[in-house]
Amino acid sequence: MRHGEGMRRLGMRAMALLALAGCSTAVTPASVSLPSVETTEKIAHADLAEVLRDRVDEKGLVDYRGLKRVPGRLERYYLWLSETSPDDEPELFPTRNDELAYWINAYNACVLVVVLRNYPIAGVADVRTPFPLSLVDPKIGFFFLQQVKLGGEETSLYALENSLIRPRFEEPRAHFALNCASRGCPQLPREPFVGSRLDEQLDREARRFFAEERNLSIDHAERRVTLSSILDWYEDDFVEGYESSHPGQSGSLLAYALLYAPPEKKADLERAIAESYDVAFAPYDWSLNDQKPVR
Repeated sequence: MRHGEGMRRLGMRAMALLALAGCSTAVTPASVSLPSVETTEKIAHADLAEVLRDRVDEKGLVDYRGLKRVPGRLERYYLWLSETSPDDEPELFPTRNDELAYWINAYNACVLVVVLRNYPIAGVADVRTPFPLSLVDPKIGFFFLQQVKLGGEETSLYALENSLIRPRFEEPRAHFALNCASRGCPQLPREPFVGSRLDEQLDREARRFFAEERNLSIDHAERRVTLSSILDWYEDDFVEGYESSHPGQSGSLLAYALLYAPPEKKADLERAIAESYDVAFAPYDWSLNDQKPVR
């Protein structure tokens, strides 16, 4: 992450944390019945699987209207998340991949829940951010002040990503699996992440991400490669991830992108790297990833 962006985010976080006590909103799980204890985990994943299959299309857009009309499966999954996590019931999550799959699913599900509690909205910035925090960033209301509950502990979406998932797992591919309800995000998958298939699923999402022109485009005439802003915001994650898996090699954003670029882009990207093309970052689209956007 570049210094200016890092300082802006640090300031945003500090101000938001100061405001949490008086301005935060607890996203309380709805009262729905849970299945029996011995089958809770399997049924929970079945709940999320049904939501993603029925309410997310092939482009990763969400039918929020339909989900708001019939939220039972999502609410039951959120209730399970609120009472269960790898931190308080580690025996349910025997491997690192099981744990990471839980936290990724928890983030994506909590984003859906927070959107539904505030819907209809045109984007995450529509979730109320009180003055003067709104002057810093209108998205503070969504990412900082909505307090979700996981394993009996309250947290924010920002903290879940940046204080838990990123530092605990140091897995750059997780950035392509987390969906923040915006059109600039990686697409929301139509299935939950599971520990037994997590590496395969993360590789798939990384390849899908870089296959999209909005996330990786190469202009030979201008000698420029344009990447998603996600790679700008979390540059250190990707560079360090590349170097940890390629000992002795110097990492870069383009070297990381080359790992997952589609075959038809690899030669062009290799040329861009060899000829030291400039790197630019596409503006991020914060509008809601809604199948039928609010006007």
